[in-house]
Amino acid sequence: MLDYDLILASASPRRAEILTQIGVNFVVVPAAIDETRSPEESALKYVERMALEKLQAVVGKRSDSLPVLGADTVVVLGSRIFGKPENADDARTMLSALSGNCHQVVTSVAVGNGKKYAALISKTEVKFRTISTRECLTYWKSGEAQDKAGAYAIQGYGAVFVESIKGSYSGVVGLPIAETAQLLRQFKIPVWQT
Repeated sequence: MLDYDLILASASPRRAEILTQIGVNFVVVPAAIDETRSPEESALKYVERMALEKLQAVVGKRSDSLPVLGADTVVVLGSRIFGKPENADDARTMLSALSGNCHQVVTSVAVGNGKKYAALISKTEVKFRTISTRECLTYWKSGEAQDKAGAYAIQGYGAVFVESIKGSYSGVVGLPIAETAQLLRQFKIPVWQT
């Protein structure tokens, strides 16, 4: 008998923390996929495709029907889509663009077991205060921006840039709790007291 109900197809410690927070028993099996965005692909289509491809990559390696959760997050400013920064200059460019502006954080969550799957998208509006170039560089040196969509972590030092938020805080972190719990219930996966 397995001591877990779900496979998390992500190496993100933040997603693991959120699943732990809501009482889900899971094991981590990161998915290795090509995360290149197609040139004309919208942010919504891209995150949905990434979440599904992560899920499918792990489901395809299993002989059981244990549900797998895949997720992906991007930051959207106008027509620009920001993933994870490649280097300090890329992070500074992203943070400078977000400085003083409202942007959207779009996260897709998909759960499936090889026979069926379901997916939901969370969109959250985040407003940044004005950020100086020095703050951008100091933040990069903290190490926190290096593997985060939009080059910031709202749950860490990056919170000092956030003036307001409208939507799912946990969606900005990388796994929207309400949407995730809704999907998990469809697959009969126990969530804290539900």
